[in-house]
Amino acid sequence: MIYLAIAILCSVTVSINFKLLKRYYTNAYQAIVFNYPTAALLCFLFFKPDLNTQPTTQNFTLYGITAILLLSIFYFISKSIATSGMVLTVIAQRLSLALPVLGSFLLFSEQLTPLKIVGLVIGFLAIIASKPEGKFDLKDMKFWFPIIVFLGTGVIDVLFNFLTKIDGISFTTSLFYIFSIATVLAFASLAYQKINGTLKFQTRAALAGIVLGLFNFGSIYFYIFALQIEKDRPSVVYSALDIGVIALGSLVGLVLFKERLSVLNKIGLLLAIIAIIILTFS
Repeated sequence: MIYLAIAILCSVTVSINFKLLKRYYTNAYQAIVFNYPTAALLCFLFFKPDLNTQPTTQNFTLYGITAILLLSIFYFISKSIATSGMVLTVIAQRLSLALPVLGSFLLFSEQLTPLKIVGLVIGFLAIIASKPEGKFDLKDMKFWFPIIVFLGTGVIDVLFNFLTKIDGISFTTSLFYIFSIATVLAFASLAYQKINGTLKFQTRAALAGIVLGLFNFGSIYFYIFALQIEKDRPSVVYSALDIGVIALGSLVGLVLFKERLSVLNKIGLLLAIIAIIILTFS
């Protein structure tokens, strides 16, 4: 389980990086931009994608949608961590597992068992209990960021399910195409800002993005390694990863960044772990 432990560490380190971006007044979006060419390059070097098989127009459409969502959700994750904290954001990310479970029932004709329904209900209760402190205000984005992270990450997981079902193209090859498209789109957005005179380039943001890309890719790379080693027990890997990220992320948020949780938030944390266990093993 050493590879799984490294994947958990890399995933939490990504969240730590986002937290530090705000502390050091670093442009989070520019960091996200430089994260993607780093991840694409590492994907090419380590996964050695097969580029001989050309994706169809439908496949490229799926890649494009996924790339846009990855760019967007990474931005919202950074905003959620900056406003709502690491603990609540990590819970929202990991509970997004509920949406692929629901998507499997609606899109892939899988059976929705009573146990899965219980897991989904507990998961959504955990999201409700994990709201930031303070009176809920529809105009206050700090309440919406974790919800956007939950929904967006869940939709991306559903799209990843589609990617695994593409004939003749491996998931890692699809991942390389997605990272590459995200890179083009991200730098196009910076070029647009430059043309409009709104770009204030930060070298430290570019360097932070490279570090972000290293750990972002590392979380994927070692997670896939763990799945290959434990190929007969994938559910154990899924569950251990999600619970491990929530546990370590919460510990870092509480101890290192002095984040505070209300009683309701603590209940949400417990419910999140219970929901993940149920959804994984149901």
